[in-house]
Amino acid sequence: NGRHRHSTLLLSLMLIRPTPAGAGLNLPRDPLARGTSYISASYVKYLEAAGARVMPIRINRTEEEYSQIFHSINGLLLPGGDVDLLKSEFSRAAKIFYNLALKANDAGDFFPVWGTCLGFQQLSVLTANEDLLTVTNTTAVALPLTFKPAAKTSRLFQSFPKDLLQSLSEENITSNFHLWSLSVQNYSRSAKLKRFYKILSTNNNGKLEFISTMEATRYPFYAVQWHPEKSQFEWVDKPGMVHSSSAIRASFHTASFFVSEAKKNHHHFSSVAEEERVLIYNYSPVYAGFKTIFVECYYFD
Repeated sequence: NGRHRHSTLLLSLMLIRPTPAGAGLNLPRDPLARGTSYISASYVKYLEAAGARVMPIRINRTEEEYSQIFHSINGLLLPGGDVDLLKSEFSRAAKIFYNLALKANDAGDFFPVWGTCLGFQQLSVLTANEDLLTVTNTTAVALPLTFKPAAKTSRLFQSFPKDLLQSLSEENITSNFHLWSLSVQNYSRSAKLKRFYKILSTNNNGKLEFISTMEATRYPFYAVQWHPEKSQFEWVDKPGMVHSSSAIRASFHTASFFVSEAKKNHHHFSSVAEEERVLIYNYSPVYAGFKTIFVECYYFD
């Protein structure tokens, strides 16, 4: 039924922030936080700016519910945040969707997955079946990308304008907000990661080379340790935020690429009414200001 095929693209699993009973906040250092989970509005805008529509995925749902969602959406984005990559509800849901995506792609049902920051790390854990991350203390810093040979023929970067690739490699325009990273050394020691992913770019914290961009060899899976969505839509007053025209172009081109991948998928909802009921339009973001973690957030019970 082609008339329901325009729901590209689904946005991310929401992050859960456990707090002491009765604390009432799911996002530390955010006085406006409420409920049990959240998603930064910048991820929603990031995908919408590239022509997608967004559906938030709730945590604490059953495998059957996730399977139904999977067969109604066109792609999955795993966002940044700070949760346990092995034991959280985020990791549980991510694993379910990861396995569904593997199975679908193996059967010829093209389904793309994107991971940003924590999403990058979660994908590495799911593929390696272990946590191989290392502390790099790369929080609130903008860096250039060190492109590897695989970047030239990669699906992700192949369509980027040459001048933008040059800017990415020479200018400090990729925002990094992560304490942990996947080092090149640990990647090289994992046969599972080496078989599954190609390294497209790396960065260095002065002591350790870590992977900043990678894509799967056989699957439409992509992961960036940096934050392309922040340049356009996050204006929090802290180091590492870059709003130059080249940074904004990089943001748009990554989102545009992923949405173009999602358009190759033909999943759809059973009805227009069902589709409209789950879209992000049913929720309102909360403005938090410029001195918090995110300028705007969606909060969920």
